[in-house]
Amino acid sequence: MIISCQNVQKYHGAQLVLSDITFDIRQGEKIGLIGRNGCGKTTLFRLLSSEERPDQGQISIRRNSIIGLLSQIQEADGDETVYAVLQRSFAKPLEWQQRLRELEQEMSGLNAGTDEQDWNRLLKEYGSLQEKFEAAGGYEIEASIQRVAAGLGIGTGQYDRRFASLSGGEKTKVGLAELLLRRPDILLLDEPTNHLDMEAIEWLEQFLQTYDGTVLAISHDRYFLDAVVKKVIEIEDGEAITYHTNYSGYQVEKEARLLQQFADYQEQQKKIKQMQESIKRLIEWGNRSNPPNPSFHRRAASMQKALDRMVKVKRPILERKSMDLQLQQDDRTGNQVVILDRITKGYGNRRLFSEASDILRYGETTALIGGNGAGKSTLLRMILGQESPDSGSCTLGSRAVVGYLAQEAVPEGGGQSVLRYFREEAGLEEGEARGQLARFLFYGSDVFKDITNLSGGEWTRLRFAILMHRRPNLLILDEPTNHLDIDSREALEEALEEFPGTVLAVSHDRYFINRCFGKLWAIDQGRFTSFSGNYEYYKEKQAEKAAAASLQTEMSDQGGKQVPKPDTSLKSKVPAEIAEAAGSRSGLPAKSGSSKPERSTDSRKQRSSISWEQEIAAAEALLGLIDAEMLNPVIASDAEKLAELQHTRDAAQEKLDDLYASWLSEAETHQ
Repeated sequence: MIISCQNVQKYHGAQLVLSDITFDIRQGEKIGLIGRNGCGKTTLFRLLSSEERPDQGQISIRRNSIIGLLSQIQEADGDETVYAVLQRSFAKPLEWQQRLRELEQEMSGLNAGTDEQDWNRLLKEYGSLQEKFEAAGGYEIEASIQRVAAGLGIGTGQYDRRFASLSGGEKTKVGLAELLLRRPDILLLDEPTNHLDMEAIEWLEQFLQTYDGTVLAISHDRYFLDAVVKKVIEIEDGEAITYHTNYSGYQVEKEARLLQQFADYQEQQKKIKQMQESIKRLIEWGNRSNPPNPSFHRRAASMQKALDRMVKVKRPILERKSMDLQLQQDDRTGNQVVILDRITKGYGNRRLFSEASDILRYGETTALIGGNGAGKSTLLRMILGQESPDSGSCTLGSRAVVGYLAQEAVPEGGGQSVLRYFREEAGLEEGEARGQLARFLFYGSDVFKDITNLSGGEWTRLRFAILMHRRPNLLILDEPTNHLDIDSREALEEALEEFPGTVLAVSHDRYFINRCFGKLWAIDQGRFTSFSGNYEYYKEKQAEKAAAASLQTEMSDQGGKQVPKPDTSLKSKVPAEIAEAAGSRSGLPAKSGSSKPERSTDSRKQRSSISWEQEIAAAEALLGLIDAEMLNPVIASDAEKLAELQHTRDAAQEKLDDLYASWLSEAETHQ
């Protein structure tokens, strides 16, 4: 075991936060730590990292294990640059590197008459340091920093920025990169996917899957938990329950465990009731005797002791209270709710997107995705009329009433309680306002909290309470699941599924997108694209396009000339598995850059009929793609583009003819 917790308790003041935490973690395990906001997950991390000590119980961590903790908020450190922070992970190798340079200078300054003993001493120190520097990966420091920074979306242009000048999200991202570069034995990650875009999250998932250390991650990102963890530890009512599976398996196992626990509880309660009735009868019988019979009293006392010693099964809570969000509209909009007409937007020399056109219709649920800085929030502001496009227009349909949830921090200044803030925003009397707030888990004294002291999750719940009261028919949500725990996310998802109006949301929560959205707007490298389908469908289509493009590139290389690519605005219909088969089995150059463009006669004879059929199917699919593109009215009216596509089609047809000829030739040879 690398970590062992036994009967750990922790108080915050008079409040018992963790009552009985017991679990074991093995070397190399990937574990998700889940639970409602405020249940004690971050407190447990502080205990594991020795920032705090348990009030009772024992925490054992294998000797000499290095622990790396990613806190949700990174502290600024003087005038350090981003690159200097990333270099912290290599402090010792960089120290050796500096000493090596000093030794080189010292040795270069020695003359022929230098004492041999001094020379040998310098050489010995230099050789020893160089060996340690190389073993520590010193020659790969820069490459390692660039690889991890690029994976998490930290561009080289940010390297010289002062760390203290970064936003909270940027600091967290840099802190995560520094921690991954350090490669500790135990990684403690607190909400690692917050502030990362989808591409960075997927890179992090791949990194952690192959990480040779132990990973313990607090996360409400269910897609991330499914991809990375093999064990789930849930903190509930101050206790830790372990499930040896990923998040999807946890959901099934937890339901089965609760149902079994409830059955055991009912059975035990039945037995307890029978024992209590027996004790009561024995006492009555003993008292009725004349004189009283002490044997009945002894039997009753013995049975009472057995009852007292019995380990009681706790009554499980089958359904816990969660945010009661019910989204309704006063009036519906027309059929066309949001109309984007060739919108272009940029700042200075940087173009965010151009010619963005689409119509969001009544009842549609659309997720807006793209990398950090791609222009998602900018597009939302243009739809809301808060910002103007450089060209084109954006209009809202008739009778549209917008409910906007911005990605904003708790307002500064203070002086307002939750109750007062909600009453002013919703225009309600105190009694009704308190009833509404209770539906969003603000009970008792919670309503008198200063809003500046609210956690991120509490602030989001308060804004949803205000949003629900306004009854909009068009919801525009910017990262609505940020800071919400899993129960609140599921409550939001259920509310959106029941909402009759139109929804447009920016989100990087892939689980949320897959469940609630049937359409995607994607902004990628300055291009705006609309897809019908959820995130899984989008990824599948992207993979198919990449496969078709790879096949076409290989065809171009074999022909010795550059063949124009078809317009990628058409969704690719080439199945990924066919394109992959064609790319790997055809007589084209391999992706690895093989210098042999043609297979030998012997290897050609070994081809199966299935191999030929797969190649032919891929080539025919590519032809179908090009034909469909040529029928596009926009392309058909562009003579130059049409000529390029015709040239591409001729090359594809020639390739298909060659495949048929080779296939028939081989078939005749084997007859």
